[in-house]
Amino acid sequence: MELIITISALILSVPVGGLLVAVLDKKNNDHIIKLMLAFSGGFLLSLAFIHFIPELYEHSSVKIGIFILVGFLVQLILEFFSGGIEHGHVHSVHGKAIPITLVVALSVHAFLEGIPLGTQLAGAEIATTHHHGSESGLLMGILLHRIPVAIALSSVLFASTISRVKVWLILGSFALVTPIGLLLGWSSVGELEFNFDIILAIVVGMFLHISTTIIFETSENHKFNFIKLLTILGGTALAFLIH
Repeated sequence: MELIITISALILSVPVGGLLVAVLDKKNNDHIIKLMLAFSGGFLLSLAFIHFIPELYEHSSVKIGIFILVGFLVQLILEFFSGGIEHGHVHSVHGKAIPITLVVALSVHAFLEGIPLGTQLAGAEIATTHHHGSESGLLMGILLHRIPVAIALSSVLFASTISRVKVWLILGSFALVTPIGLLLGWSSVGELEFNFDIILAIVVGMFLHISTTIIFETSENHKFNFIKLLTILGGTALAFLIH
């Protein structure tokens, strides 16, 4: 039942973003994206430092720091192709047609973060997420970032010249990528002799890149807007509360 609920939440988060874009005007979309990204940035950064990194080092037998760095660099490469849509750079990828590299880059990120979530749900001892005090932490982190990314992607798709049918087909395909990664991780635990802490460490590195970029780019004229600052602190506080 928990598996079904998790997959349903992951899938529904994408059309929710698409519907918000379809209903609200561009000015409201941009405002919502910025605030949601600010909240998710604070949450992901705190989640990485107070949950994942300490417990990865405590329980893992591999060189975690290397794979966290790999994840950081992987996200840097992915954002070269996505145009930074993960942290609100919708304007940088606007155009008449949607470059396939944008969707592929977002899909790679979504697929990777689904794998450790699957190992967590499997409840196997080899998965580091099994040791976390809050099993919902990773799912909350993914959802909090997934919805604003879905809004940003939907904004780009609706601004392009492709038909609405193709827009929803692309969004529908994107909605399935993380659940596919989840099912792969869930089914592989106990079947493969692989340390899934490596994948989680890579995802944590990706979270660190995304969250720090969001926080530093949430400022306007190098000064933090007070509401955005409170939003970031709210995300940080939520990560402390679920620890």
